[in-house]
This record gives sequence, structure tokens and C-alpha cells, in this order.
Amino acid sequence: MKKIIAAFLIGAIALTSTFAAKKNTVVKLGVVGSIYEDLWAPAQKALKKQGIDLKFVQFSDYVTPNNALANGEIDLNAFQHRIFLQNEIQNHGYDVKLIGNTFIIPLNLYSVKVKSVSELKKGSVVAIPNDVTNGGRAIKVLQAAGLITLKAEAGFNPTVNDIAENKSGIVIKELAANTIPSALKDVDAAIVNGNYALDFGIKTESAIFKDTSVDEKQYWNLIAARGKDLKDPAKVEIFKKIVKAFQTKETEKVFNKDFGGYFIKEGWDIDEF
Repeated sequence: MKKIIAAFLIGAIALTSTFAAKKNTVVKLGVVGSIYEDLWAPAQKALKKQGIDLKFVQFSDYVTPNNALANGEIDLNAFQHRIFLQNEIQNHGYDVKLIGNTFIIPLNLYSVKVKSVSELKKGSVVAIPNDVTNGGRAIKVLQAAGLITLKAEAGFNPTVNDIAENKSGIVIKELAANTIPSALKDVDAAIVNGNYALDFGIKTESAIFKDTSVDEKQYWNLIAARGKDLKDPAKVEIFKKIVKAFQTKETEKVFNKDFGGYFIKEGWDIDEF
């Protein structure tokens, strides 16, 4: 009888565990750079208690995550700022929507060869990201640093063709953003995206010029979802929980304690649904 009862209890426990496992909803979140797993750790832990299993899907570039989201390979992504998403939608027709704001990070100028902007002279090679939106932001950083002057009619996302005067004589080299940190030793200076700078251990205090565009709303980073999924009330409810789980004091503590304020929260008081 004891063996029968024990077997029954074991079976009941197994069924309960299976049922509990089935209740967990797996949500795949696309990110670029291991740093995002640290930033999302408090949210991931909180969501687990709510029956939501947040799984990170790592990408090595900025091109793939929106394509993966649009094709349903992942459920959400969180790696880009607003202007980048707008450009992706315009160029590829993705049905991808902003559902929540995360933070803004600086796009600083770094060098291992010179200690100040004034040391950059004619012929000095400066690398910038080759994608339209980060490249445009980088060019504005170079102007703020006093290295170039843009044409008065230059738009929000300027290109090298919008440079009116290159008074410093620098040579601008456009490279894929994810390759710039490793190329830093081969150029005189480089604009490095924040997530890649952190992944490569590049400290903000080592920047020879710090980004001054951190208050620009178009550079707020975000969480994105497929437009199709936002028509499903059940998915919307889950996504809202995910956004809410990220926008907490616990996440902000990670920003400040673990990364020295490198990340600055933005737009947490705005409901984007």
C-alpha cells in the first residue's frame, strides 16, 4: 500500500510539475551584446515569478534583429534607438512597433593613440559607424567636438556629404559598428557605440570627447514588437508586463551601480501601447 501511495504521489508531483512548466510563457528577446543580459537580469528574475520565461537571443550586428522580429523568429527586441527603427521600417517595410522606452547611452569618441581632440590633425583617421542613423549621430558628435562643420541644410541624420568644412583635416572611415572596437588600435580615434564599448571594456572616462546629444529623444533606446502581435490581447498583456518589469528601480540600480551611470533611463513615464 505504501508503495502504491508513493507511486501515486510521485506521479501527482510529476503531473503538477509538467502542468506548471506548461503555464510558463517563453518570450524570446533579441539583443546585441552580452551587456544587455546584465541590464535585463532584474526584469528576467521578476518575470519568472509571473510565469514568463524571458530568453535572450544574441545577435552580433544591428541589421539582423529587426529582420528576425519581423519574421517571427523572436518575440521582441531591445537594442536600438528610435531613429534607427524608423530608418529600418522605411527601408525594409517591417511591421515593427515601439512598445516601451529603456534608456539612452552616449556615443563617445575614443582613442588609444591621442589623449585629446586637439591632437587629431590633418590625415588622422577617425572611424565612425557605417549605418545611416548611428553614422549620422557620430558625424554630429564630430561637429560638437569641433573637428568638422556641417552644412546649414544638413538634416537630422547627416552623412559625410553634408560636411561643409573639415577644418581639422581628419579622414573619416566608415566601418560596421561591431568592428570598430577591435579596429581602435588601427585608427587614430573612433566613435564607438555604447554597448560595444562596454563589451570591449572601454570606459566612458577614457573618451577624448563625450557625446552631447544624450537629451535627444530620437536616440532613446526601446523595446519593439511585431505589429501583428499587438493585435493579440493576450500577447499585449505579456508585453506590458515585460516593459513594466524592466522599468524599475532594480534596473536603475544596475545602470548606476554596475555601469557607473553609463545608461540613463528615459521615457519610463510614457505608455507606448
